[in-house]
Amino acid sequence: MAIEVVPHSREFSSAVEAFNLRMRAGGSEWGFYVDSTPDWIPFKEGARTWREYHLAVEDQKVVRGAYALKPQEWLVNGEVHWLADWQGPFTEAEINTKYSPLMLRLARAAEKQYQLLFSLGHKPDDARTLQKMGWGLYGTPFCFQVIKPLRFLLKNKYLRTTKLRRFALDLFAYSFVGPFAMKTATALLRLSNSRKAQETHVEVVDSFGDWADEIWKANKSAYGTIAFRDKEAMNTLLPATGWPQGATRLKVSADGRPIGWSVVFVKQMVDDSRFGSLKVGLVADCFAHPDDALNVLRPTHEYLKSCDVDLICSNMSHPDWISGLRSLGYIILENRRLYAFSPKLKRLLDPLSESACGLHLTNLDGHGPHGFEAD
Repeated sequence: MAIEVVPHSREFSSAVEAFNLRMRAGGSEWGFYVDSTPDWIPFKEGARTWREYHLAVEDQKVVRGAYALKPQEWLVNGEVHWLADWQGPFTEAEINTKYSPLMLRLARAAEKQYQLLFSLGHKPDDARTLQKMGWGLYGTPFCFQVIKPLRFLLKNKYLRTTKLRRFALDLFAYSFVGPFAMKTATALLRLSNSRKAQETHVEVVDSFGDWADEIWKANKSAYGTIAFRDKEAMNTLLPATGWPQGATRLKVSADGRPIGWSVVFVKQMVDDSRFGSLKVGLVADCFAHPDDALNVLRPTHEYLKSCDVDLICSNMSHPDWISGLRSLGYIILENRRLYAFSPKLKRLLDPLSESACGLHLTNLDGHGPHGFEAD
């Protein structure tokens, strides 16, 4: 039973569909893309970033696993390198231990394609396997602020997992002790980390223009490791049509000149595994000089509040951007999202204690804002 790793193509669509059905029947929530053409940034000649799909095929007909890659231009210590985000692998090891070796096999296959490989959000079991293979691991935080405590206590699903918890949270909510305590905690966090921000003007724009190139050229050297965020890169990642729909691009100016930007999503969740039925705002990406992080985040935060959200969240890695969120009263939960990177990338980033201070990672650097795109 020979297993080969091959590019996804139309001829395997029915086999991927069968793979997904077996995964569901076995109790797994994971599956893979039936369509061989990515809905987000499919390959185009001359492109500087794209997505590609690969399959583990047994006997040339049965799909047993899969993964996706997103090659992209990055700056690492001032030099241009091609790094690739690795999504997966998704294998039948989830439901049949016979296929446990596939994790290792697919990791090796991905490394052969792109040696400077990384992934965001691996499960602990996968992370341990990667670590044994010489990969580096670095924990990044989940940052959030509850805007409407009453709705958060009653509508979130992450905390309301048992009958006892639901009863306690309902009591906490309707007694108004909970909402008052949460609002007070946010105010105290903001007060204890308060920093003065510059007066800014925020504008919703349809796309990234020449102003984005100016911001990129002026500030890219302030980061140690960062994906290209010029006009071309951002308009490719956030196209006018296609996935992900629902992005709002915010251009932030101070003293009459653009200083940075952010990308946000707002979505009313319905029975989401984490957010339940909350209306959630996501800061999916951002860029400016690190010294201007708070100057970009404050108007971004105010914009999302004006969208009547219950909760605002973000995944970030750069210390100055995290500090900006902390200044706004956000709760920072450390080490909630794992950044895993291949041995060759590990050598490029060494020493990690220094490179982490200049590492800028957001949702768009990984697999995208899954769960926040417009329906």
